Amino acid sequence: MFGDKKGKTPQNSIDSLIGSTTRVEGNVFFSGGLRVDGIVRGNIRCENPQEGTLVVSEKATVEGAIAVGHVVINGTVIGPVVAGESLELLPSARVTGDVEYHRIEMQQGAVIEGKLVHRNNAALESPPGVPGDASE
Repeated sequence: MFGDKKGKTPQNSIDSLIGSTTRVEGNVFFSGGLRVDGIVRGNIRCENPQEGTLVVSEKATVEGAIAVGHVVINGTVIGPVVAGESLELLPSARVTGDVEYHRIEMQQGAVIEGKLVHRNNAALESPPGVPGDASE
C-alpha cells in the first residue's frame, strides 16, 4: 500500500470505452487501454498484450476469453482470463473460468470459480478460443 509500485501499475490512460448501454457481440481487439462498462459477448485481446490494460467495471459483463497484459476486474467475467503481467480483482469481481497470471492482487469479496495458475514469465499466450491477432 505504501511501497513503490513501479512495474505494478498498468497504463494510466484508457483509449477506448464500451459504455454501460452498449452490447458488443463478437471479438474485441484493442491497443492501449480499454474500459468495459457494458456487455461483451466475445473474446477480448490486446494487439500489444504486454502493454495493454483492460478494466471491467462493476456493472460490466464479459462472456468470453480475455488475453491482456494488465487486467482489472470489478464486474463479471465468464470465461478464461490470461493476464500476462498483472491481474487485479476488486471486491465485486466474479470470474467463472480458469485464471492465469504473473502477478495477482485479490481484494476481499472477489470470487473466482476456476483454477488459478501462476506463470513465471510474462509471455502471453492466448487461451483456447482467442485468435492470435485480428486477421485470424
